[in-house]
Amino acid sequence: MTLRRPLLFAALLTALGTGAALAQSTTGGISGQVNDPQGATVVVRGSNGLTREVNVDDKGRYSASQLPLGTYSVTLRRNGADVETRKDVGLRVAASTDVSFGAATANLEGVNVSASRLPDIDVTTVDSRSVITAEQLSRLPLARNADEIARLAPGVVSNSGGYTGPTGASLNSFGGSAASENAYYINGFNVTDPQRGLGGISLPYGAIDQQETYTGGYSAQYGRSDGGVINQVGKRGSNEWHVGGQILWEPAFARAETSNTYYTNGLPSSPVAGELYRPNAQDKSWVTTVSSYIGGPLIKDKLFFFLAGEFERQEGSTHNAVDSTSPDVQYRYNSPRWYSKVDWNITDNNILELTGASNTRKTSGSVYDYDYTNLTRGEQIGSADNIKTGGHVFSGKYTGYITDNLTVSALFGKMKLSQYDQPGAYDPSLTYVDGLINQNPALNDGSPRGNNQNVSTLYNADRSQRTTNTRFDVTYVLGDHTLSAGIDNEVTRAIDQGSQASGDGYYWTYGRADPNTPISTGLGVPATGGIANGQDGYYVVRHVSSSLASVRSSQRAQYIEDKWQVNDRWLLSLGLRNDQFENYNRDGDAYVTQHRPQWAPRLGFSWDVNGDASFKVYGNAGRYYLGLPLNPGLNAAGAALSTSQYFTYSGIDGQGLPTGLTSFSQPVSSNNYYGVLPDPRTVTAKNLKSEYQDEFILGFTKTLGHDWVYGAKLTQRILRSAIDDYCDTDRIIAKAASLGYDVATTNSCYLFNPGRASTFNLIDTSGQLVSVPMTNAEFGFPRLERRYYALESFLEHPFDGRWYGKVDYVFSRSYGDTEGQLRSDVQATAASTSPDWDNSYLMENNNGPTNNDHTHQLKLYGYYQLTPEWLVSANLSFVSGAPKVCLGYYGPNLTDPGKYGGQYHYCDGVAATPGSQGRLPWIRQLDLGTTYRPAFAEGKLSFTASVFNAFNDQRALNRYPYSQTDPGVADPQYGQAVVRQLPRYVRLGVSYDI
Repeated sequence: MTLRRPLLFAALLTALGTGAALAQSTTGGISGQVNDPQGATVVVRGSNGLTREVNVDDKGRYSASQLPLGTYSVTLRRNGADVETRKDVGLRVAASTDVSFGAATANLEGVNVSASRLPDIDVTTVDSRSVITAEQLSRLPLARNADEIARLAPGVVSNSGGYTGPTGASLNSFGGSAASENAYYINGFNVTDPQRGLGGISLPYGAIDQQETYTGGYSAQYGRSDGGVINQVGKRGSNEWHVGGQILWEPAFARAETSNTYYTNGLPSSPVAGELYRPNAQDKSWVTTVSSYIGGPLIKDKLFFFLAGEFERQEGSTHNAVDSTSPDVQYRYNSPRWYSKVDWNITDNNILELTGASNTRKTSGSVYDYDYTNLTRGEQIGSADNIKTGGHVFSGKYTGYITDNLTVSALFGKMKLSQYDQPGAYDPSLTYVDGLINQNPALNDGSPRGNNQNVSTLYNADRSQRTTNTRFDVTYVLGDHTLSAGIDNEVTRAIDQGSQASGDGYYWTYGRADPNTPISTGLGVPATGGIANGQDGYYVVRHVSSSLASVRSSQRAQYIEDKWQVNDRWLLSLGLRNDQFENYNRDGDAYVTQHRPQWAPRLGFSWDVNGDASFKVYGNAGRYYLGLPLNPGLNAAGAALSTSQYFTYSGIDGQGLPTGLTSFSQPVSSNNYYGVLPDPRTVTAKNLKSEYQDEFILGFTKTLGHDWVYGAKLTQRILRSAIDDYCDTDRIIAKAASLGYDVATTNSCYLFNPGRASTFNLIDTSGQLVSVPMTNAEFGFPRLERRYYALESFLEHPFDGRWYGKVDYVFSRSYGDTEGQLRSDVQATAASTSPDWDNSYLMENNNGPTNNDHTHQLKLYGYYQLTPEWLVSANLSFVSGAPKVCLGYYGPNLTDPGKYGGQYHYCDGVAATPGSQGRLPWIRQLDLGTTYRPAFAEGKLSFTASVFNAFNDQRALNRYPYSQTDPGVADPQYGQAVVRQLPRYVRLGVSYDI
């Protein structure tokens, strides 16, 4: 049910009397119980030089919160004398480690006791998350990025759209959400891509101290996500010097061949090599990674540093499709990464942290001609683009332990993500030509004809994205309440974004249609049969495109939260977050202004059933808002130009360009992109609401004897509101006319909340603003729906010095008529302006399992210390396939009423809901690893070997969904695998640590 306003105000009044907890955190805590509190204090000493002494309250409880991660000793002190010490206590990020002192300590004096085994269940948290430590990362066979680590968590799967982050890592879907709806943090700083939300940068693998992956129920201190949160905490220096290095190698000879791609639905007009579409088996790849680190004290107990560097080089060749203008590319990826951390214990009560991190990827290469029949390389025909992606982040954080009960922290930082993309060898005199396999074979001697122009799009060399993040947090312990409040403000910019067509500002695409069927009834493009030289259905399209702009946004949030220890067994977490968003177009004018409160309550509980942290029941209900990305400022709120004009032709010249042109359409645009900047007052519907989701969780965790932990959890997520663009402007003009308004033109598209009534501002012929209301029935839309529910269960064996293992199983359903900000079946990347909701025809037959629906997920991972020298590890997952999708022209008559070509949910004229064509195959992945540490090196030297995708499964995560190229013309690519598992490969390594 929808959370209504009285509930929100009640939650606010409750929270104002209480407060908040750990999140967006780089810290942990230590707390526990002392049997006799009389005259007792607890002293916490860290390997980082930090010492804190905290009081024990009259109930025997103590807490030392927001401690930097590291190893601590905890000493019970009574009347000034040390009584008992627990050593080697490690912290987990955003969690409290229980260190209690029992009755036996009452009569002990001056006795040091090593730490006994600590409870395996954290009863002080109400969220759903998993934490992977540096030690586990060094043992498990994993690809070396944040998203790969996150896939160990239940309910997290690799997205099916092939979406990648700033440095090429494959992104995830959390709990049915789109891949753009997650948030990424490094040491508390938000490093998420602000333009489209597609991933973020991550730390060098060896610099990660811990990574926490939130899959739900997270604190009010986290926002701007309705998917999941990945928070990486980097290593820091201590009073002991540590230095080491590593070399990794992924040899080409140990990499399995990728499966070739073939035409699956007939052949095109001018096939190049019969049924072969892409010779993937000819691809080669090898990777070398060198890394090192050093950390230690600059001033003992006061000033520390940690520095890590990693350089990865990937080389190889990739062979593109038979119609590509870059058929054979010899490439090189250089990926330098570094991380630096300085920690200054100004005093025991004042800490300053400075973080710098960089993760970039530089691409270059050469382009060769290729003989697809004989599978041999030809002469060099050009150079690949010089590309630089990824970026740098710098942040500073101050933490002040003002009193035992009052802690404040402040963070400020900046990030720059580069998107440099310049042609390696560009000839502006040549025009780009696409779709060569669809040329009329009677005009090219039966062989596709083109030129050496492999650059279709030009970008500004200074293209970048920038984020400034400012946070202030205060925590106060008041009796049984731990109160927190703070602000979380961000300013993001997308600078010199967009692109334009190369050459003279346009490029050509060849096509073939049924000569007796109109190509697009919506765009007014007729059949070719009545046009000169169109009797066989051959045509060519001239595309003109340009969209260059700089845009920005301002996102502000405030929160308040209370962790209320009601009694020894019950903990309540009561939080409230308020978000505001404002987005600006290229001229600096706001087109989205959401200053009104957007309340996001977070309510949770934890019940320590037995009172000894052996059985925990917990629950959570929360609302999560997602800010509007910068992307709409470049299209719906921008002056994007993208038109297509259709011609028949009577010849093809030596450069592959059409000659003897006869136009049979005006320049047309599916999204009405005619290069006009809309009035910012008219871009969005009135009272636009941000995207938000409600989530409900109920679960338990329980120990099983001394060596096992198990649990289960129920989750439901309901998307209440989304933002997308609506482009069927004819309906809006018709409604305006019915109201007596004379409106000659409209915007290209309007931003609105799909599935509900909206009112738009239009400008009439006299220049006045007029309001035009549209009901959902007038749009012709169903209600917005995206619902996710899941039953998760797990069994875990904590590491006991010999072995560790965990198994998760998730049964889930994600269904509705929207995936969210993206549409992965068609690999659309324009977040919040996806093809969905552009017109009513696209939404017909759209309700069903979403693209991120995977009914079954089974994951097993762990490691075993066979001998002191040998360790083996494995990571196994089974994930059921996503629904198949078939798209085509509209209805049995194969029309195009929405002006979108063959993107309707019809398969050869028959209605085809998602999943009605079946499911993609199960995805099975087995990764194996082994580590050898020879005794003679005293554990400092190690040799590793890992095998990824040991079974060499290369099953499809996504298949080409379009069944028709033109009305009545089968698409030869329909059903091809466009995203698939990587083939088997091997990684060898050697490392030395002092």
